[in-house]
Amino acid sequence: QLQLVESGGGLVQPGGSLTLSCAASGFTLDYYSIGWYRQAPGKEREGISCISSSGSSTNYADTVKGRFTISRDNAKNTFFLQMNSLKPEDTGVYYCVAEYLGGCPLQIALATFDYWGQGTQVTVSS
Repeated sequence: QLQLVESGGGLVQPGGSLTLSCAASGFTLDYYSIGWYRQAPGKEREGISCISSSGSSTNYADTVKGRFTISRDNAKNTFFLQMNSLKPEDTGVYYCVAEYLGGCPLQIALATFDYWGQGTQVTVSS
């Protein structure tokens, strides 16, 4: 069974940091594009970062650029989202995604991802 499982969400104060992890099981991430989406209450789902399967392309949404960093560790079959300088508007459910031989367009919303995690809640509040 192909599965992505997120961890690392929680409650953090504004200006704080969190690192989300996404562990893949049932398949290896070597030939997959990977990424992160989020959905805030009452808002549409937003693609916030991705890395192409070739590793040649990495993109971020303008809302997180300079504060979030995506990375992958294929040896551990896991990828990460390091989130710094968190703001209340970063609150939402965060989903990790993967796509076999996928790309990572500048407009992340144009990418296709077949595999989705169950989501992890991130709340930024004082």
